[in-house]
Amino acid sequence: MSSNKRIKGLSISRPIYYGNTATPLTGKKTSDSDHTHKWTVLLRGLNNEDLSYYIRKVVFKLHETYPNPLRSVEQPPFELTETGWGEFEIMIKIHFHVATSEKPVTLYHHLRLHPYEDDINGQPWPKDKPVSSLIYDEFVFNEPTEQFRDILAKNNALQPNLPAKKATKDPLAPQFSVQLEQEELERLDAAQREVNAQIISLKQRMAALDSDN
Repeated sequence: MSSNKRIKGLSISRPIYYGNTATPLTGKKTSDSDHTHKWTVLLRGLNNEDLSYYIRKVVFKLHETYPNPLRSVEQPPFELTETGWGEFEIMIKIHFHVATSEKPVTLYHHLRLHPYEDDINGQPWPKDKPVSSLIYDEFVFNEPTEQFRDILAKNNALQPNLPAKKATKDPLAPQFSVQLEQEELERLDAAQREVNAQIISLKQRMAALDSDN
């Protein structure tokens, strides 16, 4: 029988993503005439993982101008849909099941309603195209209890489950994968090499100027 004894030296991470999607309300009726967008703030697991086996509830704290700004979602999907016109910071507080013996975790997300960019083809963002602002993160459980480790094992969750390749079917699906992680590392490495080359070039120019004086 498992216990609440913590397992020394063990660290387990669970990949998640959070953020929001938003759609313009142009031409649609809303109860508030000044509202311009319908949006959903969310917390989800990768590969449609049901997080409820270790998450008890998620509390979203909205802007104080919303009625009942502290909203608690106690069943998956852990998301909340509203309408509005302004962007603001949303607090996302995650409460784990008592059996995990883990303290709540608080995340913050700035609600995004506008694209502020062109689409992936370099064209102006279509007026009716949804905007998504999704962030990849991981819950890292250091020295979990034996009971929590058994819960994770029962749900095949002892190892991270990043998909191998990026998805292409759903334009709003989060593009988080081992492939994208590697591509990002390669971009960072190339950028670092470019910076190093520019530093060397600048030093050579400065040395040349010094020798001329």
